Order: sequence, then C-alpha cells, then structure tokens
Amino acid sequence: MIVDDHPVVRAGLCALVDGRETMTVAVEAGTGEEALLRLEEFGAQIDVIMMDLRMGAGVSGIEATRLIRERCDILVLIMTAFDTQADVVAALEVGAIGYLLKGCPADEIARAVEDAAAGRSVLSPSVIAQMMKRIASPATALTPREIEILELLSGGATNRQLARRLFISEATVKTHLVHIFDKLGADNRTQAIERARDERVI
Repeated sequence: MIVDDHPVVRAGLCALVDGRETMTVAVEAGTGEEALLRLEEFGAQIDVIMMDLRMGAGVSGIEATRLIRERCDILVLIMTAFDTQADVVAALEVGAIGYLLKGCPADEIARAVEDAAAGRSVLSPSVIAQMMKRIASPATALTPREIEILELLSGGATNRQLARRLFISEATVKTHLVHIFDKLGADNRTQAIERARDERVI
C-alpha cells in the first residue's frame, strides 16, 4: 500500500512498483485515516506499506504507523522528504522498518521495498548519518521527550502549555529546558530552536 497525500507522488511510486516483476501495488491511500480503513479491507494482500510522514490535518504518518504496528505484522517503510532527528527517532520508535527519502533513485526505492518485505531494515544515507551523530555523542544527544519539547517550543508554546500538552508539571518542563539548553549550548529558547534546526534535530 502506498500512503501519500499527493496524487502525483502516489502515481510515480505506483509506476515504479508496478514496473517490477517482484511487486505490485495492492491499494493506495491519501491520508492516515484512509490507510487504516484500507488496511481492514486489503490487509491480507499487503506485505509492505510505503508511508508518508506529513499529510496535513488528521492522522499523521507516525500515528498511522503506530496504529498499524499495534494491529498487525505488516511492515511500514517511511517515504518522506524530511530527515530531521525528530522525525527519524519518532518513526523508528513506533516500529517503522525503514526510513527513505523521496529524492532517492528509483532503483534504490525498489530495493528498499524488497528489503523491507524481507524484514531487513532500510535507512537512507543521511538518516544513517543522523543516527551515527546521536550514537557518537550520547551525552549531548537529545532524548525523544526533549526533541518533542523543542518541536512544541518552535511552535510558540509556553511552559504552561507544554506542561498541559505533555501531562507533566511546569517544574519538569523547566528541568527539561535546562538539559536542552545545556546539550545545545544555548542560552535561551530562540537560540535553542535555531541550533536545533541548524543541526537538523527538528
């Protein structure tokens, strides 16, 4: 199944997949919600789901992947234009078997689908570089919670709003911010967000 909110992208991926003797597209979906519905109907025909991450309002690619992995053993290969640590970590945490960028050559995409179907992890080179950076500097690597807080900060959330959104106390939010600033070498929120973007954390 190919899940993407852009018809042109879906058409291109369908042509690529259907052009291979080893695979075919069973069904398409334009939203996370539609993917979950299609899964109920076509699940028996699907081995791999190629999932976009950002599809506008509604169920995101991350949330759809989480729900799919909770419901069945079908493998999900993320296919997106974004390779920030926030997206990569979130996708792998919810059970995606791979993370591929849309700019990859056609042959690489086809091989990735075959590898995913065989249960082998697939990561684009830039994604591997992001993960190696985290592994090489564990002391300064932001935790998934810290990355989540940074993303909310970049949207203008206050400490109180962060606490309510994450179901934690404002004191805990402040503690997280201290750790974030320290790891990024930042003195304030604005600087932390700028450095996180420069380093492709968010």
